[in-house]
Amino acid sequence: MAQTGPTFGSFVIPESDFWAIPELAREAEELGYARIGTGERVMAGNPPRPTVLNIPAMAAAAGATRHIRLLTGIVLIPFYHPVLLAKLVASLDHVSGGRLDFGVGVGGPREATRMEYDVLGVPFEERGRLGNEILRLLKRLWTEENVTFEGRYYQCRDVTLLPFPIQKPHPPIWVAGREEPSIRRAARHGDGWYPYLYTTQRLRESVERIRDVAAEGGRDLSGFHWGLLQPICVADTREEALRTATAIVGERYATPQRSAEDIAQALCITGTAEECIKEVEAKVEAGARDIDFEWIAPDVNGVREQMRVAARGILPYFGR
Repeated sequence: MAQTGPTFGSFVIPESDFWAIPELAREAEELGYARIGTGERVMAGNPPRPTVLNIPAMAAAAGATRHIRLLTGIVLIPFYHPVLLAKLVASLDHVSGGRLDFGVGVGGPREATRMEYDVLGVPFEERGRLGNEILRLLKRLWTEENVTFEGRYYQCRDVTLLPFPIQKPHPPIWVAGREEPSIRRAARHGDGWYPYLYTTQRLRESVERIRDVAAEGGRDLSGFHWGLLQPICVADTREEALRTATAIVGERYATPQRSAEDIAQALCITGTAEECIKEVEAKVEAGARDIDFEWIAPDVNGVREQMRVAARGILPYFGR
């Protein structure tokens, strides 16, 4: 059946209580969300803070659920050898019963991301070209036997990885990012687009740009996933929600040129459920069709409450 309206997912990043991921996945499924996802960092923060990798986290979520889709949001693919990554992804697709959405990216220009590349011995400035080559090889490893590949970064000869993924030809690839190289990667190699921290206008422009790049290459985007990872805080008043978003999201991305409150106002959805609906409608009008809510909350209990409030007050408006 063709998709007639937006779908909504739950994106969770427990700061340290990673056992909460399967529990939150189970509740998201019961509440009617279409997807569960989480982030990925090898290391983060100074002083360091706990992090988790996507594929084991989504394997745990798969075991706790039966129907909800599982989004790796995102796997930083240059950190993995493509043969091993192909096997990991196919394995996750099988243990989940074919419910995987494979979110991928290469990371932005932040110094924290550069540090991860340096620790792993992966050339940071080559990350975009690495990512493109990895995607080309992954698709072959998921669909062909006796694969021989001679790339700039990776070579393999007569490689067969069985079983192939359950989903054919492979799990949908959602390409994440913010800048032009990621937009081109999504248009040329992806089955979906998954931007983060986008204003409504920038979202609209990225959708138009992907369509243009795809058209230049003669690519049909039928069935393409127009995703969006959207920070949201639902509260009794807009003022309360904005204070929370400013403290949690705004402070993380504030610069000398832009205040934490300005960041929160521009990039987060905040307010009562009714106020949030209007902002979600604007994202849908700009082109988003698969929206994952990243809950702005101080702890796991806050995330759980946000999930419930949105399920009662936002999802029914969109027929979910």
